[in-house]
Amino acid sequence: MPHPADGRNRFAQGLFAPLPGRYDRLEAVLSLGQNGRWRRAMVDRVAGPGGDAGEAGTLVLDVASGTAGVALQLAGRTGARVIGVDLTEPMLREGQTRVAAAGLAPRIALVNGRAEQLPFPDASFDALTFTYLLRYVDDPQATLAELARVVKPGGVMASLEFCVPPGPLWRAAWEVYTRAILPAGGLLLGGGPWLRVGRFLGPDITGHYRRYPIPWTVGAWERAGFTGVGTRLMSLGGGLVMWGQRGA
Repeated sequence: MPHPADGRNRFAQGLFAPLPGRYDRLEAVLSLGQNGRWRRAMVDRVAGPGGDAGEAGTLVLDVASGTAGVALQLAGRTGARVIGVDLTEPMLREGQTRVAAAGLAPRIALVNGRAEQLPFPDASFDALTFTYLLRYVDDPQATLAELARVVKPGGVMASLEFCVPPGPLWRAAWEVYTRAILPAGGLLLGGGPWLRVGRFLGPDITGHYRRYPIPWTVGAWERAGFTGVGTRLMSLGGGLVMWGQRGA
């Protein structure tokens, strides 16, 4: 059954419900082709660069799983079982099709749910990932606390988010891209729904980091119970990978 949604949840549902069949292409356009590299950097924090972590029986939660791109990578690189959670049912249906096509249905389960109210007991997962999530929740701090609740002590959490380049030259180029080129590309690739996404993303990313800059987000992870919180800016600052370990 669909879950009740807060304001930004409802907005995200409306934004992404028309897009599942072309979502991977959208991610590539948004990231100037860098999304795959960013994802690998995030998964490295859970799986290890050689993919040798995640023994059979390990359980990983992927939040904001969308069309299951990260869940598929986690299952492909580790021996873990993966549960993917997403708010938008059309995205999950596309993800289920992709999981079945990859022959990974026995190891990946996709469920409808909200990051703010995860339908799992405390300390259920050995690791957790989330992607492009915090801009779509009303209270990032409370959401991080809920994510922490379901991770076992000592477990790793890693995330990927869009970011704003810190240098003035690259920031200016990023603003031109997100305000002008990205909306035009969205219109050409997918018509009206993608144009809406293209117009929304640049200003929304900028506004998010104005309210919640990276040092605040690091502190929010720490307040939620994570230690050794690290950050890595990707592609001159267009992407941000974060990670940390759940404290006892």
